[in-house]
Amino acid sequence: MTAPVIEIRDLHKSYGALEVLKGVDIVAPAGNVVSLIGSSGSGKSTLLRCANLLEDSQQGDILFEGEAVKWKGSGLNRRPADHAQMIRIRTNLSMVFQQFNLWAHMTILQNVMEAPLTVLRRDRAEVEASARKYLDKVGIGDKCDVFPAQLSGGQQQRAAIARALCMEPKALLFDEPTSALDPELEQEVVKVIKDLAAEGRTMIIVTHDMRLAADVSDHVVFLHQGKIEEEGAPAELFGSPKTDRLQGFLSATVSA
Repeated sequence: MTAPVIEIRDLHKSYGALEVLKGVDIVAPAGNVVSLIGSSGSGKSTLLRCANLLEDSQQGDILFEGEAVKWKGSGLNRRPADHAQMIRIRTNLSMVFQQFNLWAHMTILQNVMEAPLTVLRRDRAEVEASARKYLDKVGIGDKCDVFPAQLSGGQQQRAAIARALCMEPKALLFDEPTSALDPELEQEVVKVIKDLAAEGRTMIIVTHDMRLAADVSDHVVFLHQGKIEEEGAPAELFGSPKTDRLQGFLSATVSA
């Protein structure tokens, strides 16, 4: 069988004395969408950042297509041992952040083209054609020559998604992609994510939007205080939650 795109085994992450992740296991097979849900401070975003090697973990294994990340040191001093491996893995796991993180001094087209040109050293004409294609795909192909400040939040987030896609990654990692948007603009981004899921893109999504998690996920993970409290198929998790904590979380989400 093909190895999962991302596999995390017994992951632990601490900030000093504060233990944020306490032995988490996640598997994201090719073509699957895994959603991470849970209250603020449960470790969802930290887990995503560790998966993309933006944060160093203190214990456990991270595998990309079956290849384990090599480490040196231990505990709070543990770091990736192979810089080239780290860069290669990170460029294959494109991340979309809550706050867009677009470069204000660049046009939208330049934003989307920058990483493939500078990191992957791809041909400029090829990158521009790809960037225009992905901006069309997310519905803002007519905004190539404007600057981020001239776009709505929803348009900026769609530009960030196009930028992630232009790296031609093996998986997309979304960190609360809609939480900075008002409800109307949120739906623009949700539609794009649903379209990507329908294409069979491999994705891990940290989200507060239970409807999005239910609609697009193959597997949902409920994190509570740095541990997996419950996980399963969306219909099972949302339809008949087994633990009191998940029941309480879902009730509070509906009430909000």
